Amino acid sequence: MTKPFLKDEPARLGAADFFARSKARLTFDVPPALYDPNIVPMSGDPGTDKMLQIIAREQPVRPAAVLIPVIDRPEPTVLLTQRSAHLNDHAGQIAFPGGKIDAMDASPRDAALREAEEEVGLSRDFVEPVGYLDLYGTAFGFRILPTVARVQPGFELAINHSEVDDAFEVPLSFLMNPANHQMHSKEFRGMERFYYAMPFAERYIWGATAGILRVLYERIYLP
Repeated sequence: MTKPFLKDEPARLGAADFFARSKARLTFDVPPALYDPNIVPMSGDPGTDKMLQIIAREQPVRPAAVLIPVIDRPEPTVLLTQRSAHLNDHAGQIAFPGGKIDAMDASPRDAALREAEEEVGLSRDFVEPVGYLDLYGTAFGFRILPTVARVQPGFELAINHSEVDDAFEVPLSFLMNPANHQMHSKEFRGMERFYYAMPFAERYIWGATAGILRVLYERIYLP
């Protein structure tokens, strides 16, 4: 099933307004649900949330961190990765740089910055963390805390092909336009599960990545 999600008006914020509003609306307060196994984080999508409730009864919901790198170009873009095809989890999928939070990480944003360096060689010298987005629970048993960040142009990437096949940029205006927020569905354990998808050229952005982008739109662009 595929249908556009046209509930809201297209987003029209420029780069300066986007970063200003992000700084005003986001903080670096770590939500208790990131580490508390008794709190099951929500995604905002009823189908995914129902799946997560099932998964949480079967295994721990593991904490993870991702970076949402918004590149401060005249036309702002978001840096995304395509995971390596040989990986056991989410092989070949479009994702943000990120992964599990290690004991050595000083904070979730530190984990996100470390993963971005390890996966695509994005130097911290070019990255200004702005704040945490809402905690996002996935149907595969992760609780993800995204860090929104302003990235200065001029960086050079070094792809770690053991983790990532490619890195690419998508215009922020495309990702923040609800006309591009489609709802797709498939069956999970006898139930129909709905999830966001934002196809862009030959790239299929979907699942948790698209869901987090939708949360970004709702937090930053809606009144």
